[in-house]
Amino acid sequence: MNHMSGVVQQLKMERERAQKQVQRIDEALAALGGGSSNGSSRKMSAAGRRRISMAQKARWAKQKAKGHAPKPKRTISAAGRKRIAAAQRARWAKVKRAA
Repeated sequence: MNHMSGVVQQLKMERERAQKQVQRIDEALAALGGGSSNGSSRKMSAAGRRRISMAQKARWAKQKAKGHAPKPKRTISAAGRKRIAAAQRARWAKVKRAA
């Protein structure tokens, strides 16, 4: 039990060290003015957002009008499943022989 308390104590010290390191990184980012990741603090206007929204809706409508059906879900044949299962059984047998 004494060993466990030592491990717990080490983990607490490691956590404190990591927290201090994160705090130093946060302070460095704040000093560099690192609020935004791309260096820009511009906001998009409502009109700009609307233009983007309308353009995307037009692209969706165009795609829908073409009548493209989604690709059918691919399935594997029974023979293919049997080959895969046999190969997996062989791999496990090899692992069990090695152990």
